Amino acid sequence: MKTDVSPVRSATTVHGYLRLHFERDESMQQTRLMRSEQQQPLKVIRAFPLADGAALLHLHNLSGGVLGGDQLTMHVEVGEHASVQLTTTSATRLYRPRANVPPAQQRSIMRVASGGLLEYLPDMVIPFAGARYQQETRIELGEQAGLFWWETLAPGRTARGEMFAYELFSNRTYITAAKIPIAIEHFKLEPCARDVSSLARFGPYHYLSTFYICHVGLEATRWSQLEQMCSAIARARSKSGEIIWGVSALVAHGLVVRALSQQSQAITEGLLEFWRVAKQELYGRAAIVPRKIY
Repeated sequence: MKTDVSPVRSATTVHGYLRLHFERDESMQQTRLMRSEQQQPLKVIRAFPLADGAALLHLHNLSGGVLGGDQLTMHVEVGEHASVQLTTTSATRLYRPRANVPPAQQRSIMRVASGGLLEYLPDMVIPFAGARYQQETRIELGEQAGLFWWETLAPGRTARGEMFAYELFSNRTYITAAKIPIAIEHFKLEPCARDVSSLARFGPYHYLSTFYICHVGLEATRWSQLEQMCSAIARARSKSGEIIWGVSALVAHGLVVRALSQQSQAITEGLLEFWRVAKQELYGRAAIVPRKIY
């Protein structure tokens, strides 16, 4: 008889660590991974060159997901005029912790130097029943630096009938441009304690997605034009009761796109369209969908 058992690990707190440093090699017109420091369960293998000179790197978690009590830290440094694309090999699974184990935590610090570009394009986050998880992301953008950063949160393992059965998902995001805050976001979901189907939270929807689009130093008219373009996409892709998209300007240097959806596929397709349009408009380059490895 099959039983639903999350992976077991010692109750001892695990401290996973990953530090990545990228630089632009002008002689080769290519971004290279110059330094990598890692401690399990976080791991990277190698950087792949992309046709536009960027470097693609896959982020691995050797545990197959985030376990209760895990303390994970990731530092990413993108050098001047370097271009980096980070993705995951699959969805990030947040497992149910043992009793009396503190929430898992992940802290990410990402710095993009002058003229650099970071594209952070992970697969969705799936909290299992009983999961408790806290994350904090700090992104620092230098002059003329750019960012495409998205995250999609699933309601749980829908194939098993788990809908909002996790205990805690806490998120804190800070983005600064030239040392000035342009986005600060804090939210906490506790579905077992507060009904997420209320109109003040998810309403009839199940999936939440956020996409930050930033480029420091562009004039306001460029952002106004891109906001209009993205708003047109949002209206075309929104279907009442199925998926709703929204676009807002940040205080400066960027936009934020959000979605609430009944299904994940519609979010994935929409994110790709927003990314392709924004990449072409801001950089005059095509968005290269990351190749996955397993």
